[in-house]
Amino acid sequence: MVGIFKHSSSEKPSVTRLLKPFLICLTVVIFAKTEAQSTASKQVTKFSIEATELATTKQIWVYLPKSYASSRKRYPVLYMHDAQNLFDASTSYAGEWEIDEYLDRIESPESIIVGIEHGNEKRIDELTPFRHKEYGGGNGDNYLKFIKNTLKPYIDKTYRTKPRVEWTGIFGSSLGGLISFYAMLKYPETFGRAGVFSPAFWINPEIYQIATNATLPKSSKFYFLAGRTESETMVTNIERMVDLLKQKGVPTTNTVVDIVENGQHNEQFWGSQFGKAYQWLNKK
Repeated sequence: MVGIFKHSSSEKPSVTRLLKPFLICLTVVIFAKTEAQSTASKQVTKFSIEATELATTKQIWVYLPKSYASSRKRYPVLYMHDAQNLFDASTSYAGEWEIDEYLDRIESPESIIVGIEHGNEKRIDELTPFRHKEYGGGNGDNYLKFIKNTLKPYIDKTYRTKPRVEWTGIFGSSLGGLISFYAMLKYPETFGRAGVFSPAFWINPEIYQIATNATLPKSSKFYFLAGRTESETMVTNIERMVDLLKQKGVPTTNTVVDIVENGQHNEQFWGSQFGKAYQWLNKK
């Protein structure tokens, strides 16, 4: 989930840092990896679905629990962004999260993981609710409408899911963290828990007013993660948002703020911390 993150005003993100996920990935990196061997688990499959809300076709990755084929159980679902980086080193930008390897190792809790591929040069558009004067974006509402109105109904019809809100989560990092948090505010009747890793709140400061005005169930669960030195504002932005959640009546027991001293804004860090967040979000 390579994303933009904010430095101090004297250290604005370089053009290279901002454009790599959208330009280099589309040319040199992806071309070089087209023949690389997949590292995805046999539990992972892919399909394409029309996203009319975004006027495009989306590639979706699905991880099914090891017990899925041999049982009639129903499973919680976790929707995740930037699927290219979740399961397979051959499609990742800078290393995969190894989510499938982690879930293959553990016995419980079991979940269906639905990974949504980012839109390459449209990634900022899809993962930001509001337009930024310098970086653009602002199509996040349509992206979430796609998940809620098209993708989730298809997943619930096709797989043995537990479709209710308390069993449905959303998870991402950087811009994916931002849109995951926004999804909880926008559709609290659909998403009951969120993994919010290194959220790019800075790019859409309007999110604080949205949180102030939102009505959230007391059952909403949030797992925030950041590296202390990711940027000058990352930790303070999260702390500000957590204060707002407390004011909205979300119990402190339903929020985790995990600040890792040496954590960096990259896939390796986020992947290494996924297990802790996954376990906590699935506690009942």
